[in-house]
Amino acid sequence: MSVESAYLVPGSPLPMVKRDNPCRGEIASPMEAAGERLRASKPDAILLYSTQWLAVLDQLWQTRERSTGVHVDENWHEYGDLPFDIRADHALAEACVAAVTSAVVRSKEVDYDQFPIDTGTIVAKHFLVGDADIPFVICANNLYPDGETTEKIGRVAAAEAEIMKRRVAVVGVGGLSGSFFRHEIDIAEDRIAEPVEDEWNRRVLDLLAAGDLEGLRAVWDDYCKEAKVDMGFKHLSFVLGGLDDHYDSAEVLGYGPLYGTGGAVVHFTPKS
Repeated sequence: MSVESAYLVPGSPLPMVKRDNPCRGEIASPMEAAGERLRASKPDAILLYSTQWLAVLDQLWQTRERSTGVHVDENWHEYGDLPFDIRADHALAEACVAAVTSAVVRSKEVDYDQFPIDTGTIVAKHFLVGDADIPFVICANNLYPDGETTEKIGRVAAAEAEIMKRRVAVVGVGGLSGSFFRHEIDIAEDRIAEPVEDEWNRRVLDLLAAGDLEGLRAVWDDYCKEAKVDMGFKHLSFVLGGLDDHYDSAEVLGYGPLYGTGGAVVHFTPKS
């Protein structure tokens, strides 16, 4: 199997732009730890799915060999710009476009200068890759395909990596519970907005850590509905697809609030 490691990480910029805040550090430190593990697995490329790169008509894939620019987050713009410099594995991305179009859903390449790379991808690159020279295959969050279809997309992408003899890390970027505070809070007193959402987040993370995917699938729809989960948890669907729906272990490196929403850092060890 070509997948060396896999991760679930939040896409909020707060741990990156407000790293000095103790509450944010509780997410930033686990993301840094995940980055150390990812780089230690020495992948040739990273297969990344971000809930924040939204697509409608087709399944989009970033194929531009180098994307550079400055992004301004639509929610947290007051904390400054987010510069980015991301290299793509052009050949693997092209192969994913062709294979996913053939097997799952129509796909299309994205290759033009100054493309607006999304916040979640930038945050993941910052923490997981840093200055290391590891290229990405970035997959958009198509709003129409459901979790089952998204899982197939992740599975096909990982299979293409194996065909091309690429060792890859699979990364799903997105949140857990989705209730933001809609009023200004003391950021040092941040918490999950609703107790029931905190309970659901912890329950689902326990199921992941226990490797109980049958139990997870049994509560998946209820969790997404009752906790307002980010994009129906499709970022996890992509990761599970990349892992071919099984793994040796999953470790929750961190969990905490992000202005009311839930965020977690999870490291999956693929089946050996």
